Amino acid sequence: MYEITEYSKQQAKKLGVQIKPSTRKDKKIDVFKNREKVASIGAKGYKDFPTFKKEKGLAFAEERRRLYKERHEKDRHKKGSAGFYADKILW
Repeated sequence: MYEITEYSKQQAKKLGVQIKPSTRKDKKIDVFKNREKVASIGAKGYKDFPTFKKEKGLAFAEERRRLYKERHEKDRHKKGSAGFYADKILW
Protein backbone atom coordinates (compact mmCIF):
# COMPACT_ATOMS: atom_id res chain seq x y z
CA MET A 1 0.00 0.00 0.00
CA TYR A 2 1.25 3.48 -0.87
CA GLU A 3 2.03 5.69 2.10
CA ILE A 4 1.32 9.37 1.49
CA THR A 5 4.49 11.38 2.07
CA GLU A 6 4.89 14.58 4.02
CA TYR A 7 5.91 16.28 0.77
CA SER A 8 2.56 15.38 -0.84
CA LYS A 9 0.64 16.52 2.23
CA GLN A 10 2.39 19.91 2.14
CA GLN A 11 1.76 20.30 -1.59
CA ALA A 12 -1.94 19.48 -1.15
CA LYS A 13 -2.23 22.03 1.65
CA LYS A 14 -0.76 24.72 -0.64
CA LEU A 15 -3.48 23.90 -3.20
CA GLY A 16 -6.26 23.94 -0.61
CA VAL A 17 -7.21 20.28 -1.11
CA GLN A 18 -7.24 17.23 1.13
CA ILE A 19 -5.69 13.91 0.18
CA LYS A 20 -6.34 10.35 1.33
CA PRO A 21 -5.13 6.92 0.19
CA SER A 22 -7.05 6.03 -2.93
CA THR A 23 -10.02 3.68 -2.89
CA ARG A 24 -9.06 2.66 -6.44
CA LYS A 25 -6.69 -0.31 -6.43
CA ASP A 26 -4.57 1.11 -9.27
CA LYS A 27 -4.11 4.65 -7.85
CA LYS A 28 -2.11 6.10 -4.93
CA ILE A 29 -4.10 9.13 -3.79
CA ASP A 30 -7.64 10.51 -3.91
CA VAL A 31 -7.90 14.31 -3.97
CA PHE A 32 -10.81 16.10 -2.30
CA LYS A 33 -11.93 19.71 -2.50
CA ASN A 34 -14.71 20.82 -0.15
CA ARG A 35 -15.19 17.17 0.86
CA GLU A 36 -15.94 16.19 -2.74
CA LYS A 37 -13.61 13.82 -4.59
CA VAL A 38 -12.15 15.58 -7.61
CA ALA A 39 -9.46 13.14 -8.80
CA SER A 40 -7.56 9.92 -8.24
CA ILE A 41 -3.87 10.39 -8.99
CA GLY A 42 -0.63 8.45 -9.23
CA ALA A 43 -0.54 5.01 -10.80
CA LYS A 44 0.59 2.49 -8.17
CA GLY A 45 3.15 0.85 -10.44
CA TYR A 46 5.18 4.06 -10.83
CA LYS A 47 7.33 6.08 -8.47
CA ASP A 48 7.05 9.81 -7.79
CA PHE A 49 9.36 12.65 -6.73
CA PRO A 50 9.39 11.97 -2.95
CA THR A 51 9.90 8.23 -3.53
CA PHE A 52 12.80 8.79 -5.94
CA LYS A 53 14.32 11.33 -3.56
CA LYS A 54 14.19 8.88 -0.67
CA GLU A 55 15.51 5.92 -2.65
CA LYS A 56 18.04 7.47 -5.04
CA GLY A 57 18.79 10.99 -3.81
CA LEU A 58 17.83 14.54 -4.76
CA ALA A 59 19.79 14.81 -8.02
CA PHE A 60 18.22 11.65 -9.44
CA ALA A 61 14.74 12.71 -8.26
CA GLU A 62 15.07 16.13 -9.87
CA GLU A 63 16.02 14.56 -13.20
CA ARG A 64 13.00 12.23 -12.98
CA ARG A 65 10.82 15.27 -12.17
CA ARG A 66 12.13 17.11 -15.24
CA LEU A 67 11.37 14.10 -17.45
CA TYR A 68 7.89 13.67 -15.93
CA LYS A 69 7.01 17.32 -16.53
CA GLU A 70 8.29 17.13 -20.11
CA ARG A 71 6.33 13.92 -20.78
CA HIS A 72 3.10 15.31 -19.31
CA GLU A 73 3.37 18.84 -20.66
CA LYS A 74 -0.01 18.67 -22.42
CA ASP A 75 -2.11 17.49 -19.46
CA ARG A 76 -0.50 19.03 -16.39
CA HIS A 77 -1.62 22.66 -16.85
CA LYS A 78 -5.42 22.26 -16.87
CA LYS A 79 -6.32 23.45 -13.36
CA GLY A 80 -8.49 20.95 -11.48
CA SER A 81 -7.65 17.97 -13.70
CA ALA A 82 -6.09 14.74 -12.47
CA GLY A 83 -2.94 15.61 -14.41
CA PHE A 84 -2.76 18.99 -12.69
CA TYR A 85 -3.07 17.47 -9.21
CA ALA A 86 -0.58 14.68 -10.00
CA ASP A 87 1.93 17.27 -11.18
CA LYS A 88 1.49 19.56 -8.18
CA ILE A 89 1.13 16.92 -5.44
CA LEU A 90 3.41 14.09 -6.56
CA TRP A 91 6.03 15.99 -8.53
